[in-house]
Amino acid sequence: MLKHLPAACALLPRCLLTSSPRTFSRSSRLLGRMEAAVVRCLPGEPKLTISFCLEDSQKHMLRDQNEALGKVLTRISNTIAKNQAKAKKSKKKLDQQPSEAAETAVVKLFFKGDEVPDTLPNCEAWQDGAVLQVGEVQYNVQRNAPTFTTAELPVSLMAGFPVCPKLQVEFGNLQDCEYMWFKENSTNTSPKDSPAPEGGWTQVGCERVLVPSNQDIGCRLKLRCTPKDGSRTGQAKELVSVATVEAGPGVCTFDNRHAYTLRAAAWPALRVVSYNILADVYAQTDLSKTVLYPYCAPYALQLDYRQNLVKKELAGYNADIICLQEVDKGVFVDSLTPALDAFGLDGVFRLKEKQHEGLATFYCRSKFRLLSRHDIMLSEALTSDPLHSELLEKLSANSGLKDRILQRSTALQVSVLQDLGNPERKVCVANTHLYWHPKGGNVRLVQMGVALQHLSQVIADVAPGAPLVFCGDLNSSPGSGVVQLLSEAAVPPQHADWSSSGPEESCCMPLSSTFPPLQSACGQPAYTNYVGGFHGCLDYIFIQPQSMQVEQVIPLPSHQEVTTHKALPSVAHPSDHIALVCDLLWN
Repeated sequence: MLKHLPAACALLPRCLLTSSPRTFSRSSRLLGRMEAAVVRCLPGEPKLTISFCLEDSQKHMLRDQNEALGKVLTRISNTIAKNQAKAKKSKKKLDQQPSEAAETAVVKLFFKGDEVPDTLPNCEAWQDGAVLQVGEVQYNVQRNAPTFTTAELPVSLMAGFPVCPKLQVEFGNLQDCEYMWFKENSTNTSPKDSPAPEGGWTQVGCERVLVPSNQDIGCRLKLRCTPKDGSRTGQAKELVSVATVEAGPGVCTFDNRHAYTLRAAAWPALRVVSYNILADVYAQTDLSKTVLYPYCAPYALQLDYRQNLVKKELAGYNADIICLQEVDKGVFVDSLTPALDAFGLDGVFRLKEKQHEGLATFYCRSKFRLLSRHDIMLSEALTSDPLHSELLEKLSANSGLKDRILQRSTALQVSVLQDLGNPERKVCVANTHLYWHPKGGNVRLVQMGVALQHLSQVIADVAPGAPLVFCGDLNSSPGSGVVQLLSEAAVPPQHADWSSSGPEESCCMPLSSTFPPLQSACGQPAYTNYVGGFHGCLDYIFIQPQSMQVEQVIPLPSHQEVTTHKALPSVAHPSDHIALVCDLLWN
């Protein structure tokens, strides 16, 4: 009889093919809109999970992988029986005539039309494409289907600024996933040139990142995202924003700079960014609000507001390598990583010891692969690595300075990247944020001495001949000992920075770099930090001129742009520092 049935019916479980005409007809209709039973089963894990919707209730079952299938099917059947018993009691309480006793629901699992034996262990029974029959309802079993494990929208939404959802997918690829954005209709009618509204929502985008327009102000946003891995598709999720889209600040300090970075750098150039983005732990202190940045509107110091600006600024640079300082751990995980991942960058984070902020380095994954990491805490390396024994011995003559240096939690982030176009070509990217105190020049000199020795050793061991790109907030002016050490490869014992903290902590000694003189790729701007009581050049990108050349430096904002709102940060600029951006050429 089977050969005379339509081809589609040949795939149905055999029990359905022998059911009564009424049952077969209903089952066929249900198969046309079959729901999913999602099974997560990984080798090496003792449990598997089975998730499906039963009688308008989502069920999540955690079972042993080696348990017999029959036990799971019995559990599902018993659950249905309990629900029916509760329904009967409810009817009695309402003085209603109870219905006839319902038959025990048939719960079976089929694979390729054959019933799966009850004795088979769960890990073998629940195959992708199997059909779970619960009474007259069938579920398509999706084993290890693409699934969103994290799906969140940012709290703050602003017109003209990218909305980057935080997404993590298991058994899938975010680049393969499908995205549909909607805005909530403010009235019952939608604009004539917009797609047809869907239940009070109008579609406004179909990319992973949405940039709301001024027409979206006052509306909530909804994202329907479908996890995929190639042609495999999982269950879609819908996310609705908590807040509505707000108006943006208008022109920002970085908008004109983006005119120079509309396109990504092409080989043999690479674009590098170094930026202290002002950690929230510092922006929200009473000192910051009343003394450091009293000119900045309180809302413009809020993290959500500033992150909108930071994400738009960084995305607009189309950079290959981004080194950030003062990155809150939560900002890295919840904001920067989802946003920059959507723009093609992967990142690594180094938290400062006993701090809530640290360093982050992002790199373009279509151009580079992270070969290795060699992060250190400078004070710890000074005392534990024999490489620095000579420097430590000289410091020991001044216990006050030595103790001061060892109390610092300053970190050096080191990432060795491999060029995907030519695996023999590598680059060593260093990122740091040196000690901040105005009288800490001697501390910073020692920190830089440790950093350069460590970097020299890393390159020699891991990537011989690889060029160094050294980024960071060095808290050092162009005339400082640190900048002289980098640009001239040596600092004499009589340099003023050795006595920067007073005669009791003076340590006059020669200090040499392990590298030939380095070049400041962005030169020496008048300032990279501009606050009410100070402005000066503190941030740098140093390169080895023997290995790399500067193709272009992206102009910094004009003085008028910086001072429009008196100083930084402001409603138009998210940090008290200015990003350095340059294009470098491989020699």
